[in-house]
Amino acid sequence: MIAGGILPDSPAVNVLVIGVASAAIWVGSGWLEESAERLSAYYGLPAVIQGSLVVAVGSSFPELASVVFTALAGVFDMGVGAIVGSAIFNILVIPALAGVASDGELETSRTLVYKEAQFYMIAVATLVVTFALAVIYLPVDGGPTLAGRVTRPLAAIPLLLYGLYLFIQWQDVSDHEADAPATEPNVPREWGKLAAGLLVILVAVEQLVGGVESLGATFGIPEFLAGVVIVAAATSLPDTLVSVRTARADRGLTSLGNVLGSNTFDLLVAIPLGVLIVGTVTVDFAVAVPMLGVLTLATVVLFAFLRTDLSLTDGESYALLLLYGLFVAWVAAEAVGATGVLKGG
Repeated sequence: MIAGGILPDSPAVNVLVIGVASAAIWVGSGWLEESAERLSAYYGLPAVIQGSLVVAVGSSFPELASVVFTALAGVFDMGVGAIVGSAIFNILVIPALAGVASDGELETSRTLVYKEAQFYMIAVATLVVTFALAVIYLPVDGGPTLAGRVTRPLAAIPLLLYGLYLFIQWQDVSDHEADAPATEPNVPREWGKLAAGLLVILVAVEQLVGGVESLGATFGIPEFLAGVVIVAAATSLPDTLVSVRTARADRGLTSLGNVLGSNTFDLLVAIPLGVLIVGTVTVDFAVAVPMLGVLTLATVVLFAFLRTDLSLTDGESYALLLLYGLFVAWVAAEAVGATGVLKGG
C-alpha cells in the first residue's frame, strides 16, 4: 500500500514514491555500510572478508527486504526478478564503474578469483538445481508447464551452502592477524547507526515494492520483469556507491569482494528466506532459468577478466557496461513482446 493509503494510487504518485524510496534506501544503506565497515575494522577482519561478508551483507539488505515484502504481498516473482536483476547489475555494472573510477587498473588477487568468484558460480548452480527440484517433484497443477513450488525443505539447500561459505570465511578470519585500527570508533554509536540504517531500509523497500507493484499493474508489466528492471536498479544503488568509493580509495579487494559476497548472500539467503516466511512459493522455471543463464554468462565473463593479470582494465570495464546495455535491450524486447525467450513471462 502506497504511503499507508494516504496518497492516491496514480502512475505519477507511484513514480514519485519509487524515487523517494530509492533515495531513502541510498541514505539508509550508506549508514549501514559505513558502520559495518568501521565495526569490521574494529574487530580485525581482513579486507576480503570485510567486502565479501560484512559490507556485502549490509549492502544486500535492500534485496533481502524486497524479497520478504514481495513474498508477503504474494508477488514473489518480482522479488526473484529483483534478486537476479540486481545480481546481473552487480556483476556487470558495479565492477565496471569501480574499474573506471580507480586510479589505473583495478587490482584483484588469487584469493578473490579462486575462492569468492568460484564459490559464487556454485551459488548460481545451486539455485538452478533448487528450482529444478521444485519443478520435478512439486509441479503446479493447472499452472505453467514448468512451474514448481519451492518449499521450506528445498529452501534449506542454498541456506546450507551459505553455512559452508560462512565456515570458510571463519577459517580465514581465524588465520588472520589484523593491524590495530587507525582511530578507535565509538562502538555503541556505530551499532546504533547500523540499526537506524536497517529501519530506514525496511520502510523504504516496503514503499518501493508497493509502488512498483501498482505501476506494473497499471501498465501490464510482468512481475518478474518489473523486479529485474526497476526494483533491481533501486536496490543495487548501495552496492554501487560502496564499490566505487572503495575503488577510488585503492581498495580493489574490498570493492570486488563486496560485489561477489553480496550476490552470494542474495542467492543463497535472501531468496530462501522469502520461502521460509511464507512457507511455499511458486517459481516459473521457464522465466527464471534464462535469466539465471544470463547471470552465469556474466559471471564467467567477469571471472575471465579478473583472472587475466589479476586486474580489471578500463577496456574490460567498458566491455562489461556494453554487455549490460545488451541485457537491458533484451529485457525491453521481452517486455514489449518483440522476443519470446522467457516463455513464462
